[in-house]
Amino acid sequence: MFDLRTETADDWWEVEALYDLCFAPGREALSSYRLRDDVPKVAELCLVARDASAMDLGVAPVGGAIRYWPVRIGGARALLLGPVAVHPTHQGEGLGALLIAQSLNKAQKIGWDRVMLVGDPPYYGRFGFSRLDTVEMPPPTNPERVLGLELTPGAWDGIAGVVERDLPQADDAAP
Repeated sequence: MFDLRTETADDWWEVEALYDLCFAPGREALSSYRLRDDVPKVAELCLVARDASAMDLGVAPVGGAIRYWPVRIGGARALLLGPVAVHPTHQGEGLGALLIAQSLNKAQKIGWDRVMLVGDPPYYGRFGFSRLDTVEMPPPTNPERVLGLELTPGAWDGIAGVVERDLPQADDAAP
């Protein structure tokens, strides 16, 4: 069993180490990372999972983590899901699915309408993600892997264009 909590500043180095372990070297050169430059993550949606049975011992490492960032397509705001990672010793236990489901539920509750990601269509399709034909990630990104999910019915209707950084603005208090 895992204890899911909102990521804190104290978790940062462990989460980064997990991402380094789970992803190829040079992960930060991907176009999705350019969309995160100088943009604060959506902190309330960034979760870490720690092994609840080890929490009593005070040695519960991060077993999984998920982060979200705001982006813009045209004038519309969306969440960019990722990265999400599960430690190799816990893969296949449903932890990634738990992180995704819990965070998407929370995103909907706090008022976000749409989520996008760059990922594996068969894996993310089970959560309702499908290809976004009218949304373009900066290169180099395989367009077949640009996926979206509506948290509000019709939220992707009419949304088209290049995904851009969502730099903080004074009027951006709400999604």
